[in-house]
Amino acid sequence: MARISTSAAKAKGRKLQHKVRDAVLAKYPALTEDDVRSCPMGSNGEDIQLSTAAKAAFPYSVECKARAKIALVYDALAQAASQNDLTPVAVIKADRKEPLVVLSLEDFMALLK
Repeated sequence: MARISTSAAKAKGRKLQHKVRDAVLAKYPALTEDDVRSCPMGSNGEDIQLSTAAKAAFPYSVECKARAKIALVYDALAQAASQNDLTPVAVIKADRKEPLVVLSLEDFMALLK
């Protein structure tokens, strides 16, 4: 199995962070890029930093992970999507961990007010 270079891994993560930032800004047009910022790779704290105004509109703490190892989550989501025309969600759980609900970024943004 080929390993991805550190710079390529950071680029993948940065691209995902920008996609999330752009989705939040598109959903809340009153917010600016100063309100919703993608943090530099390797910095401490949340991947998407929010101003006070952004936190009021979008009260979520966002951590972005762009990794091949999580592909099985996509399989579960695809299976849910193949069942009918409802919004697909996958409920996943690791041993001794709380269950998580996974849905696409687009579907999540559609749920927001």
